[in-house]
Amino acid sequence: MDVPPHASSSSPEAQVAPNPGPSNEKRASRSAKASDKIRRRNRTINSCLECRRRKLKCDKNLPCASCSKFGRECRYLQGGSENPEAAREIAQLKEQLAGLERSFEERVAGASKADRLRSIGGSSLHGLDDDDTSDDDEDPLDDEKDLEPTPLAVMDAAYYDDADDDLMDLGVRFGKFRVTERIGGFVRPKLLEELKHYILETPSTNGPQDPSSPEAIAENRILTEDDYLGPSTQYVAPSSNFVFGGEPTTWTLDHFLFEKPASDRLIEQYFDAVHPMCRVVHRPSFERQYERFWKNRYVSTGTSVPAPSFVAVMMAAMLSAVVSMSEEQVNEFAPGQTQANLIDHFRRGTEFALSRANFLRTTKLETLQAFVMYLIPLCRAEVSRAHSALTGTAIRLAECMSLHRDGSHYDLSPVEIHVRRMVWYQLCFLDLRTCEATGPRPQIRAEDFDTKYPLNVDDKDLESPHPPIEDAERWTDMTFSRIRFECNEMHRLIWHERPRVEAKKSTLTALLGKVKQFWGATEKKYLPMIDEKIPLQFMTLLTYRALTYKMNIMILHRYCSNADRIMPERLRQVLLSSGLAQLEHAIAIETQETTKKWAWYSGAFQQYHTALLVLGEIYSAQNHYPHRDRVWLCIDYVFELPNAMNTGHKARIILSELKRRMEMYQRHRKVRAPAVMEGRAGPRP
Repeated sequence: MDVPPHASSSSPEAQVAPNPGPSNEKRASRSAKASDKIRRRNRTINSCLECRRRKLKCDKNLPCASCSKFGRECRYLQGGSENPEAAREIAQLKEQLAGLERSFEERVAGASKADRLRSIGGSSLHGLDDDDTSDDDEDPLDDEKDLEPTPLAVMDAAYYDDADDDLMDLGVRFGKFRVTERIGGFVRPKLLEELKHYILETPSTNGPQDPSSPEAIAENRILTEDDYLGPSTQYVAPSSNFVFGGEPTTWTLDHFLFEKPASDRLIEQYFDAVHPMCRVVHRPSFERQYERFWKNRYVSTGTSVPAPSFVAVMMAAMLSAVVSMSEEQVNEFAPGQTQANLIDHFRRGTEFALSRANFLRTTKLETLQAFVMYLIPLCRAEVSRAHSALTGTAIRLAECMSLHRDGSHYDLSPVEIHVRRMVWYQLCFLDLRTCEATGPRPQIRAEDFDTKYPLNVDDKDLESPHPPIEDAERWTDMTFSRIRFECNEMHRLIWHERPRVEAKKSTLTALLGKVKQFWGATEKKYLPMIDEKIPLQFMTLLTYRALTYKMNIMILHRYCSNADRIMPERLRQVLLSSGLAQLEHAIAIETQETTKKWAWYSGAFQQYHTALLVLGEIYSAQNHYPHRDRVWLCIDYVFELPNAMNTGHKARIILSELKRRMEMYQRHRKVRAPAVMEGRAGPRP
């Protein structure tokens, strides 16, 4: 199996192009300001020159006691008002000395920063080739000094009172691309104006003349779509009934549970397509309980009542199994049924089981486990505020049960410690996913928990006479999820560090360096375990690449669309290369035959927002990018456009149609822009 081509033939951090930088007037202004800050010592000097040079106390006599004792020539400086010319000369000498000291310090600091940057980009980055790497010829901090994030992207959103709450808050759909007022976790109330200027930057070309051509047919199809505001088939909406009541109280488990052969098929699908991606249960323990449930199930005679918490876990597993099925699998499993009907059936069944298990006031780990399993198939590519609210509830319940404290603090079995850790880190992922989609910021902070990662071990090892206490240095049942969890916590670190960069307490280069260090440590630890010929391990590699390239995009995307200053070419290459690589790996997950069974969950990792970012960067009139062909292959896939269409015409269609659809969405959504944004949208330099 071949991994798709990487984003660039060179390491992003190692590739540097001349930076336009600030103007000479700005440099002169900064130099003048720096010179004004030199501290000058202009008070009268009364000690003799020999005592001053040796830093001795002088009694100011002529000769002084110190010079008399050691037989030195005692001389005094005649300055101040007695000799103003000498005082001016001394002041000039001191200023020149201070300037030399400052210049020396800046050169030393610049050299150390440049060495660190070269160490960041000097080796192959994530498989990017080293052929086109170039030396860093300028101070890496100079191109950041005046760089600011765009003021058009903010964390918090406000709305007008007459906004239409009946409209689903899922934004607009364009092919596989879906966008709301939030892009990459930030609200962009002036997105329509930004798109307008992007369109003006795009070269104007004539559209296809032949109405029967594939290009004309594709354009007509795009322009006549009218269901772009509605949810796709991937959307699973939660119901408020299982929180506030309202479902028929006469329902029983029999209303939702299929017979054992059909249930067995769903559990088999769960462990084949869901469990490897989103591990929440200890498989041997679950299978024993599942067999015991069917062995003792005599619901019709009332002689046995199953534990409500395990019923909720079982129903949540079946819901995930149905969501992960393809249409062909659904037809084979339940001929005549649609996937949407089956999903709705098991969603209501899971909500019914959670209500019976009193999930809102539970203290049982198993009930919380079921609640998290219920949220996993819901929080994927399309997330609403209802999903975010439920995730927040689950986090609060988990903290009330001390899942944010590691299970080793308590007298628990290795299996229970392991399950607690898995549930907690799945919640950590759901926290970031819903935060990106609906805002405003992560609810879980790194300093608020000490729960350790689940051990990289096989499930069976936890029930051995001597259960492991350290990670295994090989591929295990847990390796895929463990890599996901570690990448997710790096995303959390970036969320925390971005405000520090904006406050000038850190730099973009420093944060990119932390990402690079994470890549190096993670790849050294996990990549030797991965065999690309094994489908699940190949899927792990693709997912890891998509998640790690996302880190650079999270750091840089607010700086690329600033209308006040263009992004330095060094950072722009990092952004474009990472964006292209993320798109290629995400597309590979959905199109590779060996990974299709797990592609149902790929929307939870990325939502193709990078396609718009890359399109806007490469297709302005003055920007050039050597990998345009690869970029357009990705854009064609994301927006479902024919390859043969003229790229200039295609770019204008995408941007114009996206603008039209967002106008309709914002007409109902009515996002209120902060006053400081007025007049800030404009053409990029």
